[in-house]
Amino acid sequence: MELLYWILIIGLFVVAFIGLVFPIIPSVFFIVGAFLLYGFAFSFASLNIWFWLFQGVFVLLLFIADYLANIISVKKFGGSNASIWGSTIGIIIGPFVIPVAGFILGPFLGAIIAEILVKKQDIKTSIKIGVGSVVGLFSSAIVKGIVQAIMIIYFFIVVL
Repeated sequence: MELLYWILIIGLFVVAFIGLVFPIIPSVFFIVGAFLLYGFAFSFASLNIWFWLFQGVFVLLLFIADYLANIISVKKFGGSNASIWGSTIGIIIGPFVIPVAGFILGPFLGAIIAEILVKKQDIKTSIKIGVGSVVGLFSSAIVKGIVQAIMIIYFFIVVL
């Protein structure tokens, strides 16, 4: 039974990393779910208050990194709040509408469409902003991947 629990815990961590590519998957919930599964399956004794405070700070960092990377990149490339919303909507529906490539094309097209429709930007400027949204997506994924890895490594340091 112990082996099954470890397989499930590691499986939750893997799903969290898949969430970096498919942002519709709430990575942080799978990581915290793995911590809770460990606690219920084995013991919460090693998962003390310092563990939860440390992890809580990193959960906040995940949310902040995701939000800021997109905003900074889109703004740096000349985008507006409309393109931020467009890229966010695109990243949610893109993978469903365009399997595989949707996680890149969704935010790209979402930002472009939003800039053209809401801000009345020309196509060249809108494409530049769309590229900014994709840069933000990748920057966010890299930062979130590092933060998630730190969280998981710290978990293993604490429990093993």
